[in-house]
Amino acid sequence: MKYTYSKVFGKDVAIIEPPIHRDFRGEYTETWNVENYKLLSPNGNGIDWKQDDISVSWRNTLRGFHGDERTWKLISCLQGHLYQVIVDMRPDSPTYLKWESFTLNDKNRLQILIPPMFGNAHLVMSDIATFHYKQSTLYEGQGKQFTIKWDDPKIGAFWPITNPILSERDINVKYL
Repeated sequence: MKYTYSKVFGKDVAIIEPPIHRDFRGEYTETWNVENYKLLSPNGNGIDWKQDDISVSWRNTLRGFHGDERTWKLISCLQGHLYQVIVDMRPDSPTYLKWESFTLNDKNRLQILIPPMFGNAHLVMSDIATFHYKQSTLYEGQGKQFTIKWDDPKIGAFWPITNPILSERDINVKYL
């Protein structure tokens, strides 16, 4: 099956469009294949995935920005519609504090490969959405992660709503 890859933030973040086979029965999509993803890894040998997670949320729920120094993430939307935003938190990067947004949904099946030191956030735009992500490390708790306020003026990310549903963690974080 042929995958389509695009790069953003130089060559650091990959947008992946897996092939979708649709017929009278429904659709089929391959979401990961070690051989197809080797080229996207930093060393060309593939990323050693350790954990898969699913998050189900309701309309106007905003989760993130969260990230850490070690974890690669491969994210997608299995059901519904998400407005996905990432921000580069690598101080030595030419795209430091810059953000990019994507539309992920159960129709386009796009995936985003996010390297370590990127903040990752999504807003649910449908009644319900299922967010899926693979991680290259096991989750070690919030103490090992950074959190950035969703509306931090230093980032300046655009969000299509002004009053999202947030967790206590995302409400209480300070601006940069």
